[in-house]
Amino acid sequence: DMMSSGAFGFDSESYADSKESSFTIAPRFSYFVSDNIAVGAKIGFTSMKGDNGSVDTTDAQTLSFGAFGRYYVTPASKFSLFAELGFNYNSTDDKLVDAKLNGFDLGVGPGVSYFLSDAFAIEASWGAIKYGTEKGDWTGAESTDTFGLGLDMRDLTFGLAYKF
Repeated sequence: DMMSSGAFGFDSESYADSKESSFTIAPRFSYFVSDNIAVGAKIGFTSMKGDNGSVDTTDAQTLSFGAFGRYYVTPASKFSLFAELGFNYNSTDDKLVDAKLNGFDLGVGPGVSYFLSDAFAIEASWGAIKYGTEKGDWTGAESTDTFGLGLDMRDLTFGLAYKF
């Protein structure tokens, strides 16, 4: 079996004269190598823009490519739990300061799928343990390393998957 899913998002925030917005699209494709194991690839694009009323404060685009693996446990015919391990390569182009940042991140997290029919499922994943590193392309740039454990409601994501 194969499955396609992904993410789409738009955020907008304004305060006084300040405005920020972002747009994300991130399709995913996976192939089941066994009943319980899926491997896949993903690509993503995010655009962020912002201004404070008189000056642009953000104008950046990020392109990411990645791979992931999932292990499913199916306690009921329409309900599955999964653990996902994923890797991403990220490249950000910040147009305001004419700089590029490149890096990668690695994460693992739990999720759940509920099949509405034989082909369509809704998915939710919550939190993750993540590590990432990023470095600018300018002379003397140093890498920025991050580690995170996301376990609050901001780390809850929902999606729709199509299995064929």
